[in-house]
Amino acid sequence: MRIITGTARGRKLKALKSDDASIRPTADSVKEAIFNAIQFEVENKTIADLFAGTGQLGLEALSRGASRAYFADNSAESINIIRENIKRCGFTEKAEVSSLSASAFLKKTTAFFDIAFLDPPYGLDLISRTLNALIPRMSENGIIVCEHEKECKTKEDYGDFKIRKTYNHGKTNITIYEYVGAEPCTLQRQSTVRP
Repeated sequence: MRIITGTARGRKLKALKSDDASIRPTADSVKEAIFNAIQFEVENKTIADLFAGTGQLGLEALSRGASRAYFADNSAESINIIRENIKRCGFTEKAEVSSLSASAFLKKTTAFFDIAFLDPPYGLDLISRTLNALIPRMSENGIIVCEHEKECKTKEDYGDFKIRKTYNHGKTNITIYEYVGAEPCTLQRQSTVRP
């Protein structure tokens, strides 16, 4: 497991050691497909890496020019590995780590995100619940990338976000949601357009 490209290209990341089949790191081929799909939308953006595991998706985004990344996971082992991987990549000043579940983190944080990665354990139906909590914390023109098992059925839209595309990679699907506009009187989101 490594950083594919960018300022930390080639840095090896520490992996989780688990016998739980529902917990698995994102394969390099899947990670590459994710970033190929959003490669021109990462620079200077604020990232949320939920169910962060080793932190590799948020770290890949930082390596590719994201300005800040927030990592959330409720596993003590994961938190230790995320912190070590952040240090290995030299991104300590750009990263914030929370030892909370995705839902607890989203209730607590005041940050708004341009890109969010959701890679929950398989078979627990966490995508829908997390998306409902995440939508109010997304900025205008935000992107949500969900990695999930093929059997997981995702809705066409959540609030002002609709599916842009779903990619199939063997047993794994990647579903990307994008902001498509708000109806009148909906929650006004913070724009993160930077000078």
